[in-house]
Parts: sequence; structure tokens; C-alpha cells
Amino acid sequence: MAVSFRIRVDMIACDGRGLCADLLPERIRLDDWGYPMIDPTSVSGVVLDHARRAVAACPVLALKLEAVRGS
Repeated sequence: MAVSFRIRVDMIACDGRGLCADLLPERIRLDDWGYPMIDPTSVSGVVLDHARRAVAACPVLALKLEAVRGS
């Protein structure tokens, strides 16, 4: 059984700094107010490495990587 990952954002914790979009523009863009809009597709490979870096760099810990089990 393969495991993939998705990026999630806690919108309550997020304060709209935009660092995540700078670190992971492949999957995160900002809305008009500077809050992240996350691409819901799973991440893997090099993008997963970048996603881990973006999650670790979030100053308010609003980003998470969520394991999604597939077949």
C-alpha cells in the first residue's frame, strides 16, 4: 500500500506571512489577503522535499503534511 502526502493549512493559526508560497510555489499560492491556497493534489519526490521544508519553516506552525493512504 503506497503512502502519499497532502499539504494542509490551519487557517486559524495562519497569519498570512506568505513564506510558504515563496518556498513551495508549485503547490501554494496566495489569495488577495496573503493567505495560502493549497493545491489539494498529493506531493511526492522532490516536491515532497520542498513541502517538508515549507512546513518546517512556517513561523506559526500552520502547515502540516498529512499522510494519505492509497492502493
